[in-house]
Amino acid sequence: MVSLRKGEGISLAKTSPGLRRVRIGLGWDVARKGGLFGRFMASEDIDLDASCLMFDAAGALADTVWFRQLASRDGSIMHTGDNLTGAGDGDDEVIRVDLEQVPAAVATLVFTVSSFRGQTFANIANAFCRAVDEAGGRELARFDLSGGGGSHTAQIMAKLHRHGGEWTFTALGLPSNGRTFHDMMPDIIRQL
Repeated sequence: MVSLRKGEGISLAKTSPGLRRVRIGLGWDVARKGGLFGRFMASEDIDLDASCLMFDAAGALADTVWFRQLASRDGSIMHTGDNLTGAGDGDDEVIRVDLEQVPAAVATLVFTVSSFRGQTFANIANAFCRAVDEAGGRELARFDLSGGGGSHTAQIMAKLHRHGGEWTFTALGLPSNGRTFHDMMPDIIRQL
């Protein structure tokens, strides 16, 4: 497993030759706040939403996968469902990508996270994005999204970019604002 920093990337072909399916996982916890007598209490539930946007080489949006559309029209990308609280360990939301089935016209997949209720990242702890080999369950790369909180309500987490038939996973971790990816589009377009 490779721990990535903002802006770093890895070649999936070199990291995991023959990789066909990758799982992009998003996990988070509710930040704990100080209480009376030094006790820490968790604040309210946090509803973060992972999305995947499919772009062609010219930067045109081809399709989207998010909590209101759980699969791409071609079936190559599937969202496993919306977690409204962040409760539990591990991945809270997962997007599965069949790299061989992504249409040839699609050059970039951008993965975002947004707070549907408008809560900021100051309320979120232990947030991460990771790429996992779907077949073997091996974690290929991991990226910490928490970064000390912040007043933003969304992030552009990462992207998968295809060049010469090979996919590269790049950690982005760029703050943005919005309840869904629609609000984030100007920031997303700048990352293509």
